Amino acid sequence: MVSTLGEAWDSGWRIRVRCAWGKRDGMKSIRECVESAELDMASLVWTRGRDMPLTLIAERLKCPRCGSRRVRVFFDPPTHASRRTA
Repeated sequence: MVSTLGEAWDSGWRIRVRCAWGKRDGMKSIRECVESAELDMASLVWTRGRDMPLTLIAERLKCPRCGSRRVRVFFDPPTHASRRTA
């Protein structure tokens, strides 16, 4: 079971994020933010460390477009054919 950033990187996982800011801010209707990106695993390992738990990644992110800290993180484990060798 993969639980840290280093293990995910060694296994060839990819991490995608999407802003989760909705269409409402309290009682106001606002434009929904649809920003999404794929995170660079090497940069994450360099800046956060190999031992960072995957469960804490969402807490450390902020949408660059709207500034919201509400983000969704998607983990993409590799298929067996495209698995990286450690």
